[in-house]
Amino acid sequence: MPELPEVETVRRGLQPAMEGAVIAKAQVNRPDLRWPFPDNMANRLTGAKITQLRRRSKYILADLSTGETLLVHLGMSGRMTVSGDPLGQFAHNHPQAQKHDHVVFDMDNGARITFNDPRRFGAMDLLPTDTAATHPLLAKLGPEPLGNTFEEAYLIDQLSGRNTPIKSALLDQRIVAGLGNIYVCEALFRAQISPKRKAGSIAAKRVAPLVPIIRQVLRDAITAGGSSLRDFRQADGELGYFQHSFDVYSRENDPCRTPSCTAKIARIIQSGRSSFYCPQCQR
Repeated sequence: MPELPEVETVRRGLQPAMEGAVIAKAQVNRPDLRWPFPDNMANRLTGAKITQLRRRSKYILADLSTGETLLVHLGMSGRMTVSGDPLGQFAHNHPQAQKHDHVVFDMDNGARITFNDPRRFGAMDLLPTDTAATHPLLAKLGPEPLGNTFEEAYLIDQLSGRNTPIKSALLDQRIVAGLGNIYVCEALFRAQISPKRKAGSIAAKRVAPLVPIIRQVLRDAITAGGSSLRDFRQADGELGYFQHSFDVYSRENDPCRTPSCTAKIARIIQSGRSSFYCPQCQR
């Protein structure tokens, strides 16, 4: 499932082709993805100008001149790719339609944005822009990890007294939005904190550095274009490259990369997900 860096990479790739442009034609090729599309979605989108393309957690939000916002979730295999940009930023022309091209936006600047999703775990919704923050998918989200409200005192307070493992606490979208399995594993390794530690048992002086560490892990991943493990592609169709920089994720039984450490990366299951860590470095 794409995490914050992958979604932010896609947003940045879409922005030159979509933000400030008008959807000349919206085409919806099936009635649903994870859930049914909004009523009359193609007609509601056609003719609308995208005034802002933003991200909240793992969702892309396109604010429209009509007063509505298009919410997009990529799901497990969803891709949004750009073709035919008249400014020459995207080299390829419009490709032939593919079987799983479920939604297509033809922009008035000549760009085409195609949402392709073989597994159909993605989703789209239309909601009033002025009440978007109260949408069921957005209402209970915590602060953005790259935003100013995610700071040391806040995280210390949120983790205080919690009996859940620190890995589970950081995956809780009510505490911090957008973090997923990959980047929590990587951040905990850099912080030298075991994913098994109870969140409330970690001293404040060890929790505080987690904030800049989480931010740096995310920035590093965004710079690398995200992580491509299975289906993820950037908006221009290219792979992300951060998977080549993983310190622990998916490196079970590989040597720890910390100088002088002789341990191998271990894997445990927590809440049905794999946690990767160094049993020697992370305490």
